[in-house]
Amino acid sequence: MKIAEVGNIIEFKNGLQGIVEKVNENSVIVNLSYMENFESLEIEEKTVVNHKRYKILYTNEA
Repeated sequence: MKIAEVGNIIEFKNGLQGIVEKVNENSVIVNLSYMENFESLEIEEKTVVNHKRYKILYTNEA
């Protein structure tokens, strides 16, 4: 299992996407305001996602 890094875009829980802001031992903190439909979802701006529960969509590697 590859662990996301700060700046990566991940997907989790039925298609929610966000930018990783912090990496912890067992989880990442994700900013969900990246999504175009964020305002209409009426959800919190940030959330915590366990490493086992997401997939990396984009990395910031060259």
